[in-house]
Amino acid sequence: MSDAAALPGQPRGGVLSGPATARAVNVLAPNPSAMTLDGTNTWIVAEPDSDLAVVIDPGPLDDAHLTHVVATAEKLGKRIALTLLTHGHPDHAEGAGRFAELTGTKVRALDAALRLGDEGLAAGDVITTGGLELRVVPTPGHTSDSLCFHLPADRAVLTGDTILGRGTTMVAHPDGRLGDYLDSLRRLRSLTVDDGVHTVLPGHGPVLEDAQGAVEFYLAHRANRLAQVETAVENGLRTAPEVVAHVYADVDRSLWPAAELSVRAQLEYLSEHGLIG
Repeated sequence: MSDAAALPGQPRGGVLSGPATARAVNVLAPNPSAMTLDGTNTWIVAEPDSDLAVVIDPGPLDDAHLTHVVATAEKLGKRIALTLLTHGHPDHAEGAGRFAELTGTKVRALDAALRLGDEGLAAGDVITTGGLELRVVPTPGHTSDSLCFHLPADRAVLTGDTILGRGTTMVAHPDGRLGDYLDSLRRLRSLTVDDGVHTVLPGHGPVLEDAQGAVEFYLAHRANRLAQVETAVENGLRTAPEVVAHVYADVDRSLWPAAELSVRAQLEYLSEHGLIG
């Protein structure tokens, strides 16, 4: 067994950019960091026999990246006809306006402030551009406007920052809420159980081959962290920075600001459920 196979979700090895499924191709943005891992995954999604494509998360405002996405689609014989956003964080959405200029596309998102055009996105919506079927799955928690896109034909789900290809994501308190996030993970688990989804196409990191394993790992991780935070509070730690320093002591300090947002969400959740005073 390889190390990759032993990791949660069975991350796919090899180059991150390029074809991931029969309908999805990744173009990796050049914005690697502790928060974005290897960079933002910009997804080109299309039916194999169609000349129209959908782009999900154009990424940062980087002309070289945005033009590379257009060029990649053209090499595939596709014209980009629509742009979708999983959520509004700049590493996913900042380039959307410029990308719309380059492609002449509308931008659809849950948050009206991010849209270019009249149409938004909502639970139950089905995108059918060029014969493609993408189902909108509301997954608030990382942010209030987070969405995933179910790609039934490839038994895949594009998860933005709700599930990453490596490590775990943060709950961006106060906009993100832990209760919402746990509900969203359970919603994604139902896709793996009831709809046969087995592939995660994340917003950062490698493709995951075991969607159910990834979701179960995320749920277990959140339960474990929540228990650790509850214990820390019971032992007298009261502020989010104090809890972070104790619970996340083995985590790179560059990630502590993000961890603090998650801890604030956890403290709020524990308080709302009467588990701490």
